Parts: sequence; C-alpha cells; structure tokens
Amino acid sequence: MLREPVSRLAEEAVAALAPASAAAAQARSLRHAAHRPWPVPDRPWLQGQTWRDLLFAHWPLPPEALRPAVPAELPIDTFGGSAWIGVTPFEVCGLRLRGTPPIPALSRFPEANVRTYTTLHGKPGIWFLSLDTPSRLAVAGARRAFRLPYHRAHAEIRRREGGVAYRTHRAAPAAGLDVRYRPEGPARPAEPGTLEHFLTERYCLYALDERHRVHRADIHHPPWPLQPAEAELDRNTMTAPYGIELPPERPLLHFAARLDVVIWTLRAAVT
Repeated sequence: MLREPVSRLAEEAVAALAPASAAAAQARSLRHAAHRPWPVPDRPWLQGQTWRDLLFAHWPLPPEALRPAVPAELPIDTFGGSAWIGVTPFEVCGLRLRGTPPIPALSRFPEANVRTYTTLHGKPGIWFLSLDTPSRLAVAGARRAFRLPYHRAHAEIRRREGGVAYRTHRAAPAAGLDVRYRPEGPARPAEPGTLEHFLTERYCLYALDERHRVHRADIHHPPWPLQPAEAELDRNTMTAPYGIELPPERPLLHFAARLDVVIWTLRAAVT
C-alpha cells in the first residue's frame, strides 16, 4: 500500500486508529443500538473492524440484470422500481478477533467490494458479488468463516490533500478499479425512508453454503456518517465478471470517513 504526504487532519486520523484505539471504539459501538431495525444478537460477536475513507458508488439497474449474479434463494431488493449495485473502495483498519488486539502487520489493508441488497425474514442485508484485497489472511479467513467471495488483488491507497486515490486490479476473473474521490459536504446519518438509508443502513450479510442453504451474519455499527462525495472513475470493470454493464450516468456517491464495526458468526437464516 502506497502513501503520500497527508494533511494534519489525516495524520490525526491515522493516530486515532492505533490498535488500542480502534479496538476500544469497536467495542463502544455496542452502547448505541436504538437505530437498529432489530436487536443485536444475544451472543458474543466474533470480529471487530474499523472502516476508513469509504466511497459508496451506486448505480440503478433493472432487477433482471442482477438476477444471474444473485442466487435464486434470495430476493433482490428494489427502491423506486430499480435494483441497485454498489462499488465500495475503502481501507480496513484494526481487524481483530474478539478479546485480542489488532496485529499491526496484518490488521490494515485496502478492500473493494461489489454488493447489492436482499431482505430475508424481514432483515435487510447485503449480498456480496465480490470482495477484493491484497491481504492473504482476509481472503483465507473470510472465505472460511463467512463463505464470502474474496479474491486476492493488487491494491493501493494514496491520500492526498482532501481526497483519496484508490486503485485495485485482479487478474482472474479480471476486474479493476481506478478512482479518485473526496467528501464534498458535512456528515449526517441517512433519514429513514430515503434511498441513502435503503442502501447503507443494513445490519447483516447473507451467504450460501455448499448445499445452497442461506446463512446470515449479523453486523453492528453506529449509523453511517454519510457525506456527499465527488469522484473521478478512470477505470471500473468490477462488474465485468458478472456480465453486468453499468449505466453511463454518473453514479450516486457518498463518502464515510470512519465506521467502527463488530460482526457475528454465520448462522442459518431461519428467522
């Protein structure tokens, strides 16, 4: 991961993500749960993460355009008559198992996701088409523990004054992203009933096992501190492996500077 000189504010943000600070912030996130659409699980969580400098880039699509990429066992959520697909580059920091501190050399890495949305048993969640990172540990661990389609990829993050330059490339199946982005306004939580809320305020992910049984992993975090964003997408082939052609129009863009997260183990999605 490459770094360039950053502003004083960015340096302070990096300092705030020292391992002990990130771990404490992840645990503190559980003090605030009134915003959740259902209660937090009554069992210990498995993993903590802190997500930093995340871009949400979303495009509307006809639901039938996404159907080949989403298992028949899962419905495709729509808003305003459209399904939505998101590409989200960011940096993972403070990755750790419950009860352990983050290991500096292993707990911080770039990641880029392709995602869409599904609701099962009244619980809105995320279906990941792909998750790309250079971290061997993340790929191996998440494939095993969460049955997620992680891929090894070359990636780098460069922080410049006021923005982020993010680049990732995967050889097989070929996919890549080259984007520059920055926030363009104050942070605020999404209002219930809005498109922004539909796209971001989801507190679980869904996955299938080898017998195509649906499993769910609960996630907890504070409400997303969303900011309007600007982005220059120089290259985006992240949806090419699925034969999904993105609309030519500018995507809906949001930025989030930081989110502290805890994640539970997968369980069968029966309720």
